[in-house]
Amino acid sequence: MLPHTALKLQEKKRNNLKDFLNVAGPMGVTHFLILSNSNNASYLRVARTPQGPTLQFKIHEYSLASDVARSQTRPSCPPDLFKNSPLIVLSGFGSGDQHLKLTTIVFQNIFPAIDINTVNLSACKRIVLLNYDKESKLIDFRHYSIRLQPIGVSRRVRKFVQSHQVPDLRNLQDVSEFITKTGYGSESEADDEAATVSLSSDLGRVNQASTKSAVKLQEIGPRMTLQLVKIEEGLCSGSVIFSETGKAASEGDED
Repeated sequence: MLPHTALKLQEKKRNNLKDFLNVAGPMGVTHFLILSNSNNASYLRVARTPQGPTLQFKIHEYSLASDVARSQTRPSCPPDLFKNSPLIVLSGFGSGDQHLKLTTIVFQNIFPAIDINTVNLSACKRIVLLNYDKESKLIDFRHYSIRLQPIGVSRRVRKFVQSHQVPDLRNLQDVSEFITKTGYGSESEADDEAATVSLSSDLGRVNQASTKSAVKLQEIGPRMTLQLVKIEEGLCSGSVIFSETGKAASEGDED
């Protein structure tokens, strides 16, 4: 996943899995994410190179990033969001079952490890959330952007500080009306509904060190609802470590 993705890899119709595996090492590829479709359902395979294991998920529901953006009043997904790896949060996987432990390890290893003592806060712009429901045995995949907003500052003031564009004050008697007039100050989003943090260092022009800022998450997609159906010991092959049906399913039923 961006930025650690082999974007320069050229795919051809005659290529097979072995071809991609041969170039995975030189290109630094550690995981394959393979989508497949059958008459009954769509599937996602997450395979660790070069020797596995491979986790196979049935996709119950999904929405593309474009679908998520169309559902929002003010969608925002600037290109610099993908210059750094996202944070990953796993919830509900601590039941002690071996297949869930292996799922946790695989997803954690997809993303680079983060040292909380040395991490640069300005690099933390995205978060991937995986939530496991033990009743339904479904995994919700969500992808959000992270932004900080200083508490008690209206949207108009934040935009002015960030953009340095002179606001239109022609219809105002005094510059103070830019902040106090109804329609400006009331545009500040509710701070009591968001988690707040105290910054250890300056983050941009608005969020200053030793001040409190509200943490805002905005979904950028894609979103998926997954069900773990099988774990294979090798790379898309080998003995079946886990099967939701209790027995190895045939390839023809799932691909």
